[in-house]
Amino acid sequence: QVQLVESGGRLVQPGGSLRLSCAASGHTLSTYDMGWAMGWFRQAPGKEREFVAAISWSGARTYYADSVKGRSTISRDNAKDTLYLQMNNLKPEDTAVYYCAAGRWGTSSNEYDYWGQGTQVTVSS
Repeated sequence: QVQLVESGGRLVQPGGSLRLSCAASGHTLSTYDMGWAMGWFRQAPGKEREFVAAISWSGARTYYADSVKGRSTISRDNAKDTLYLQMNNLKPEDTAVYYCAAGRWGTSSNEYDYWGQGTQVTVSS
């Protein structure tokens, strides 16, 4: 059973930056060896969980939601079995709990089998 643990969420001012991390553990093989894509989703209060970004198992392919495209970069360090999300020029509407997930490639939460517990990002002055 793979475990995903997010970190890096915090209070940040509008226009600021932060990097979220998601460390995978608890499985004999890494997420890379399993051929899993990984993704970031977020859920704001009173709203449904939404797709943010995804990266293929090799890291060669990435995909972003329009809301974060151009401001965010998803990456993975397969040697460390860790996923990252660099977010720049943050806006108040980016405030949400951010979740990482591992599974098949896609933008739907149904494509992912394993989820972290989430990390809170708050963008406010």
